[in-house]
Amino acid sequence: MIAALVLTLALATATWAASVVKRDASIVDSVWALMIFGAGAAYALTVPEPGPRTALVLGLAAIWAARLSLYITWRNWGEGEDRRYRAIRERNQPNFPLKSLYLVFGLQAVLAWIVAAPLAAAAQSQAPLGWLDAAGASLAVFGIAFEAVADWQVARWRANRGAEGGVLDEGLWRYSRHPNYFGEFCVWWGFGLVALGAGAWWALVSPVLMTVLLLKVSGVALLEKDLSVRKPAYAGYMRRTNAFFPGPRREAP
Repeated sequence: MIAALVLTLALATATWAASVVKRDASIVDSVWALMIFGAGAAYALTVPEPGPRTALVLGLAAIWAARLSLYITWRNWGEGEDRRYRAIRERNQPNFPLKSLYLVFGLQAVLAWIVAAPLAAAAQSQAPLGWLDAAGASLAVFGIAFEAVADWQVARWRANRGAEGGVLDEGLWRYSRHPNYFGEFCVWWGFGLVALGAGAWWALVSPVLMTVLLLKVSGVALLEKDLSVRKPAYAGYMRRTNAFFPGPRREAP
């Protein structure tokens, strides 16, 4: 467990050093998934005998992390520091470059270490595979695919006709205002089910924490506050469309 934390902190520190040079703390988003996968790999490498579900969860985590990191890097390339991090920078002057080491990068490293708990459970357990593992892996695969489709749809929309004041109201975004976050939710509850199959109920701290982050901290709540200000059409979209869990559209009053 300590080796995993050391690895995530080392990766976060290296990314912090790059962010100081670039004056862009938002590059941490590109390595967030890699920190989680790195912690999981460290767990697997430090147990005496990896369990029967280790390859399953590490393989799925590698696909999830590679896709998400590449997508965020591509999406943010040449865009400068994200407005969320610019706001953090402004609130923490003077000496934000030094403060960001623990306010942004250190914090995300510790969170990544905690989120990787189901990967640790999978690596340590020698319990045979069962129906919870099958259900969890299926849910994780669904989540990876759902999130990937949502990201592709919004990227295509922005490239073709995503005006500054417009709102994407098609595809998966017709049924959820944040289908990418819902996909992420499915991924980590899928890994949580695998952890239960390994007999590690304590690893459910990971999907619970991820759910709180997605809904209340850095996900839906923060983004909706920003979009409501920047996009006049967003109010109507909110009335028609579920915030998180996909569902039928409502008739706007």
